Amino acid sequence: MTETMTPENRSSETGNGLVGQPIARVDGPLKVTGRATYAYEHAANEAAYGYILGAAIAKGRIVEIDTADAEQAPGVLHVMTYRNAPAQPEFGPAVTPTVPEVFTRARPMLNSDRVRFYDEPVTLVVAETFEAARAAARLIRVRYEEERGAFDLQAHLAEAYAPRRTNAGFETDSAIGDFDGAFAAAPVKIDATYRTPYEHHNPMEPHATLAIWSGDEVTIYTGAQTLANFRASLASTLAIPPERVRIVSPFIGGGFGSKLIVHADTVLAALAARVLRRPVKVALTRQQMFANAGHRAEMVHQVRLGADLDGQLTSIGHDVSSATSSFEEFCEQTAVFTRSLYAAPNRLTRHRLVPVDLNRGEWMRSPGEAPGMLAFESAVDELAERLGLDPIELRVRNEPTEDPERGVPFSTRNLVACMQEGARRFGWKRRKPTPGRIREGRKLIGYGMAAAIRPNYIGATTARVAIDANGRVTAELDMTDIGTGTYTILTQIAAESLGVPIAAVKVGLGDSRFPRTAGSGGSWGAASAGSALHHACNALKEKIIEAARSDDRSPLRGADAAAPSFVGGEVRAGDSSVSLADLIGSIAPDGIEATGSVAAARATESYSSYSQHSYGAHFAEVAVDSDTGEVRMRRMLSVIGAGRILNPKTARSQILGGMIWGIGAALMEETVLDPRYGHFVNGDLAEYHVPVNGDVPEMEVVFLEESDDKANPLGVKGLGELGVCGTGAAIANAIYNATGIRVREFPITLDKLLPGLPVTAI
Repeated sequence: MTETMTPENRSSETGNGLVGQPIARVDGPLKVTGRATYAYEHAANEAAYGYILGAAIAKGRIVEIDTADAEQAPGVLHVMTYRNAPAQPEFGPAVTPTVPEVFTRARPMLNSDRVRFYDEPVTLVVAETFEAARAAARLIRVRYEEERGAFDLQAHLAEAYAPRRTNAGFETDSAIGDFDGAFAAAPVKIDATYRTPYEHHNPMEPHATLAIWSGDEVTIYTGAQTLANFRASLASTLAIPPERVRIVSPFIGGGFGSKLIVHADTVLAALAARVLRRPVKVALTRQQMFANAGHRAEMVHQVRLGADLDGQLTSIGHDVSSATSSFEEFCEQTAVFTRSLYAAPNRLTRHRLVPVDLNRGEWMRSPGEAPGMLAFESAVDELAERLGLDPIELRVRNEPTEDPERGVPFSTRNLVACMQEGARRFGWKRRKPTPGRIREGRKLIGYGMAAAIRPNYIGATTARVAIDANGRVTAELDMTDIGTGTYTILTQIAAESLGVPIAAVKVGLGDSRFPRTAGSGGSWGAASAGSALHHACNALKEKIIEAARSDDRSPLRGADAAAPSFVGGEVRAGDSSVSLADLIGSIAPDGIEATGSVAAARATESYSSYSQHSYGAHFAEVAVDSDTGEVRMRRMLSVIGAGRILNPKTARSQILGGMIWGIGAALMEETVLDPRYGHFVNGDLAEYHVPVNGDVPEMEVVFLEESDDKANPLGVKGLGELGVCGTGAAIANAIYNATGIRVREFPITLDKLLPGLPVTAI
């Protein structure tokens, strides 16, 4: 069930009011009929197929590599190793001078005999078929000189260091007041340590690339969340100008952050295609993705909360130690949200990194907030229990009037409203404060909740929109749709702005020849692309109006000078009206086009003057088997305040996806690292457990009425990642309410519950 708490809008499809309507995905028919073309499915004459052979050690160097048998195998066209790979720039330092360079730096492959992590590519075999390439790769013999590596985060915590910056450029630490003194003096306090494990994004579409060279230009078909960054990084790697690289990515089968930067498949396909002068396809297997497509790092969180006897927070401390690759640093902004969530005069947040010999960690859906809120919102629940306060009441008592650390007002803040509305709808008053008080036979029933917060971002974006003599509208951006509904919401924005039917609008995405956008990631896609398109449509209307009033061929020449409106496929000015198609046919038979842009949020006065976030409250009901410890989800509810909702149907899908992700984080998702050899042992979907249909309960999503005029022209805010922020903590808190067992090492599996369950008589 989804409900948007706004007045119903019954406007027709050809008038204003399309934005905010639950319109079905315009790309849906292509996807359900198999006509949506994904990276590996693009056709190319005489395409060859590459297969990657990965390193069998985690650290060391290649002493000998024998490819003779592979080169003689049937169908093999080329075997590429560090000995014959095209020259590429060096990778460079672990920390780039600026944040943008993280995305645009060269990422060379097969350029050294060094092995930096387990399964790092050491050979690419290219053959006439995928099967021939895979079979030949098994004939290659590699001898290594293995070196002792550091893999275990816990064993190397003493080596933690403070990075120069966290992801997105946030300050590594923050300190307000006297945290140590206030925490020591607090009459009620929590000092708890939580562990969140390595996790892997597992999009339905594995990473895959088709590379085609034409002269000195290359076209890359791949799944890319940010085309401009892919283009820049690949150009740097190939040492060619960016304008000679074209990235095409019209459909993406999920990304979740794993497709924000170039990976091995793209670079190796481009290199091999350049050598062979024919198209080459390279796809990672599911197993290869676990080492070569990024992951969320293991983290240790220390959360310290001090409060007076009335539940007023006097001190908030959040320290995070995270694993990072020794050759490329990545620091999730895991404690940054803590700086804005609750009021307290004395505050401390710190990020530390522990270098290990693994591939780099990367952005994974809601980087920072997802693991950070799993720990922090569990600690807030612990404090509420110690104070004898309702968890919602504790949060309400610590609601800030302004951003606690920046000292600026919030653009909007509906967190309390989300919690109170959620409590009413969920039946929170039925919750028993004392754990284990609600039973249904052998089932222990528990209720839990947690708050959600996610910063609102906007990235520099340009859109182009055009209308032809038949009234057909075309919008083009290099923006991507990673399954979130971008095609649909942009169609709605253009159709509403120009007063034309949905069917009259065609949105073109996923081609680097289109105007540059911020791409999909960080929940900034809708706000950035939507705002740019909104400006482009306004610019187009201004051009149309100017021509309509001045052109001798215009049916509206000399019409009332009142502000014209674009409604119902017509342009209306005073008492005069004409169909938009007829007007364009008269004044611009070749069509008219315009562009519109938005600047990055951090470059705007509004962003510096206001603290901008999306908010939510998550509620969960669980049943825990008192004999086996099996946890079953029973109900979940999320109440969301995230600005204007462009499309309740696609927005609901985003929140549901995040809620389900929260189930995985709380109960099952964990990539197990073998600390002896530095490899992930459960590298497939048979052993890396994610929620399936049987794990997902009745789920409800409610959107509060809200429009944030400080955020952007559309009043929208980031939504996609908010659904996972705090959801896992709501589940963990519900398990505690059911059993009285507080698990601080995630995921919450049977072995962590069984020792604490009550012994029942036989």
